[in-house]
Amino acid sequence: MNFKDKLTNIVKSVFDSPDQNEYNFTLSSPYENDGNNVSMTPEELDKNEGIFEVENIFPSLSVNLEYVKVKYNLLINSDIIVREFTLTARNRQYQAFLLLIDGMVNSELVNDNVLEALMMRNRANIFDGEQNQVINEAKTNNITVRKVKKFDLETYISDCLLPQNSVKKVSSFKDAFNGVNMGNCLLFVDTLGIAYDIDVKGFKQRGVETPNNEVIIKGPQEGFVENIRTNTSLLRRIINNENLIIESIEVGNLSKTKCCICYMQDIANADLVAEVKYRVSNLKIDTLLSSGELQQLIEDKNNYTIPQIISTERPDKAAKHLYSGKVVVIVNGNPYVLIMPATFTDFIASPEDSNLKFQFANFSKILRLISIFITLLLPGLYVAISDFHQELLPTELLFSVIASRENVPFPIIFEILLMEISFELIREAGLRVPSPIGPTIGIVGALVLGQAAVSADIVSPILIIVVAITGIASFAIPDFYFGYHLRILRFGFILLGYIAGFFGIAVGLCVYATILCSIKSFGVPFMAPYSPITNINESGFFLDPMWKREKRPDYLNTKKQNSQSHISRTWKYK
Repeated sequence: MNFKDKLTNIVKSVFDSPDQNEYNFTLSSPYENDGNNVSMTPEELDKNEGIFEVENIFPSLSVNLEYVKVKYNLLINSDIIVREFTLTARNRQYQAFLLLIDGMVNSELVNDNVLEALMMRNRANIFDGEQNQVINEAKTNNITVRKVKKFDLETYISDCLLPQNSVKKVSSFKDAFNGVNMGNCLLFVDTLGIAYDIDVKGFKQRGVETPNNEVIIKGPQEGFVENIRTNTSLLRRIINNENLIIESIEVGNLSKTKCCICYMQDIANADLVAEVKYRVSNLKIDTLLSSGELQQLIEDKNNYTIPQIISTERPDKAAKHLYSGKVVVIVNGNPYVLIMPATFTDFIASPEDSNLKFQFANFSKILRLISIFITLLLPGLYVAISDFHQELLPTELLFSVIASRENVPFPIIFEILLMEISFELIREAGLRVPSPIGPTIGIVGALVLGQAAVSADIVSPILIIVVAITGIASFAIPDFYFGYHLRILRFGFILLGYIAGFFGIAVGLCVYATILCSIKSFGVPFMAPYSPITNINESGFFLDPMWKREKRPDYLNTKKQNSQSHISRTWKYK
């Protein structure tokens, strides 16, 4: 066999089909006809998805038990518990069973308040022999008249046998299974066409801790957690008012994620509340896992990077916006809540502003506004001046810039993009690595990379200063998502400055301002109260002294416009 034949055999052995005895696994399509099932399209499968679903609970316990075993795949599901037992009522025994998920319930509550109450307590002696209960007795002309009520097992169990504080009767399997999936236990009793949904949740959860991303010096140090009831209780602790309404809506055909819509009934605009509920309740999706997903599904303009809904992990910030007439949406399983509507001034404000004197808060707001312009425009202005408008620089500074770039072989656009992308990579790496070494990587990486780039004559020293100032300014923006939006938009202004200088940047600013003024968040203009102009004195950018904050933002059209009396410091005038 010559060399050519050997090479041909080697190639064939590589690309030939595998041996018949070799294990080969492929995924079959659920829409193909396998000989046993009729081929169906995805739309037909979705339409026939619930063809074997049973709506109402049966009076027969055995039928209910078999249906539960089928729905929860009891033969292969290891964490589903079905506890069969016998309960006694009126000297009669009834078969029953509990359905629960191991790890989702509090075992002590199940044993003490459910099983022990049903299996060990016997109150049969409180009824007469005819199984009728005396509910009223009156004497008229020496004749005793008794009104009796027939024994009701359904009411007897819920009112007399179950001491748990939250017991709900459900008549459909859908509602019953939703309760089990959320950590409740279900009680099925023979002869009853209902089930008892008993709240015995007890799964492990993270405790209330200090917020990680919205750190303040002066103010509350509590943050939201993943449990929705803990989050609503944090709001209730701050807002001690019965007008705080918390409505629950389930989102997701499969996940059935619970979302709570919170608002002040006596303050929030009814149309705003109705719009939020309409958008949240009309989502045809299978799963919803986080508030970030919900934010993308309900905001007005998804094509823009501008955030139109506020996201926060601070209960005090959420409570403040509730008092102002906004709506808060809490998603189970996520520590970030959504606040709507949002305006431009909301993304510049910090929760700490209300805890500081108005002079300090306004000074901080000015710094944040300057940081926005630096983050957005400084690299683009540097490129425009270097390429088009050198005459704007003082002569000494111009000579210094030219001398620093004398040995750099790359154009200015390549330098600035290289360093900006490198800085973003360092920032992203600092976020993804474990927290103890994350800040260290950011600082050391920036120093080493910058010094090495300058020493190798890849970039100029002045460019390192520009990139560093831009990065520091971006950290001064309170809202992470708005800062992210500015960081992305910055690259657009760099290209405009490189193409057309100041003229290109001016055109970009006009387009950007037009977009900002055209966006609405749940019917409220994003640039309110400046575009359109409303009562700026009461709801503007700068904070008034605490005793002069008499009005709520007028662009929200709240039911109550006044937030405090005209004379709030009455002690001063007595």
